[in-house]
Amino acid sequence: MTIEKLAIHGGPKTITKPFKPYNSIGKEEIDAAKTVVESGVLSKFLGCWDPDFYGGPKVQEFERACEKYFGVKHAVTVNSWTSGLIAAVGAIGIEPGDEVIVPPWTMCASATAILHWNAIPVFADIETETFNINPKSVEANITPYTKAIMAVDIFGHSCDIDALMEIAKHHNLKVITDSAQAPAVYNKGRLTGTLAHVGGYSLNYHKHIHTGEGGILVTNDDEIFERLQLIRNHAEAVVKDKGVTNLSNMVGHNFRLGEIEAAIGIQQLKKLEGFVTNRQDAAECLTKGLKNLTGLRLPIIKTGYTHAYYMYPMILDTNLLGVSREKICTALEAEGLTGLVAGYANIHLLPMYQKKIAYGSRGFPWTSDICKRDVNYDKGICPIAERLHDKDYIGYEMCLHQLEKEDVNLIVKAFEKVWRQLHTL
Repeated sequence: MTIEKLAIHGGPKTITKPFKPYNSIGKEEIDAAKTVVESGVLSKFLGCWDPDFYGGPKVQEFERACEKYFGVKHAVTVNSWTSGLIAAVGAIGIEPGDEVIVPPWTMCASATAILHWNAIPVFADIETETFNINPKSVEANITPYTKAIMAVDIFGHSCDIDALMEIAKHHNLKVITDSAQAPAVYNKGRLTGTLAHVGGYSLNYHKHIHTGEGGILVTNDDEIFERLQLIRNHAEAVVKDKGVTNLSNMVGHNFRLGEIEAAIGIQQLKKLEGFVTNRQDAAECLTKGLKNLTGLRLPIIKTGYTHAYYMYPMILDTNLLGVSREKICTALEAEGLTGLVAGYANIHLLPMYQKKIAYGSRGFPWTSDICKRDVNYDKGICPIAERLHDKDYIGYEMCLHQLEKEDVNLIVKAFEKVWRQLHTL
């Protein structure tokens, strides 16, 4: 009888060649970009009150297509989702020193966009089921200075937006949804990202649809819509001639999307549901293959929700398994599995928050008069997010690969092989 040996101990790898990288660009996008290049109109924005203040024909066509697809009154494109988050925080009227509640389990830009306006991020813990912001923790972190909630639909599963909007209504707050990783998925029959005061999606190269860089903001609020457009395109130079009297946060930027990116986005949007369905099919096969492994909790999808699987999130019961996460991940990687992530994020523990230094070297805005209290960023304020990052969470970056059925089968085999030999680690 041949004794199975893990690759980490000198045995053969389960996965011997890399999976095909995810690439959603096809002939339609190439032809669309070529047409724009040949036209010579790569951008048509003007930073003044003019018909071209709203951008070129492809930008406007893309925005109208997004409005139709997402079922919203208004869509505004931007040159990155970070730009989109900055514009969203400014557009809802945040004042210096206002507090905005945000999860720590996200990309750093979610919180940095708050600091951009000299407002104060306050971190609320996450749910163990979906890894999204926990409404109970949000409620516990509300103070007289709280003005907004930024929810993140992490990994492709929508947050509990109904609970968050109820909290916001009770406390007169605005809600922003960062749905960068969750386009074309549903929350009780409604498209994720469209249910807050303002939300949106990333068009970064490793998202479901991409234009290289870019973002889409969506809102049903006419005033927020106008302010998003102004912040995107040199607001301070436009407000006088446009007749805008609310000058709050009318500090202009160049957050404008180009015509090439917009033309690509138009074609990508047409394919979005197919992209997400393919990812869901691969995830379903992965779940079927891994469901019987002891001590491995697979993604939980709440009733009435769907999942985009930007990431395939899992939790290890290391106490039950008797093996550390690091040893398990090392063994899986030795089997040829790339794209594993041990832990995710705890942005409240970044040096910026631990030392409270952002603008300049003297602790602004926390040490200034605009900060109304001593906000705590100590380790321990978000115990669930911290435990998951430090010990229990592993994710597979489905966003990296165009997975075929054979690829999924190999991933399952790698997990099964490691699980059979856990006692050797």
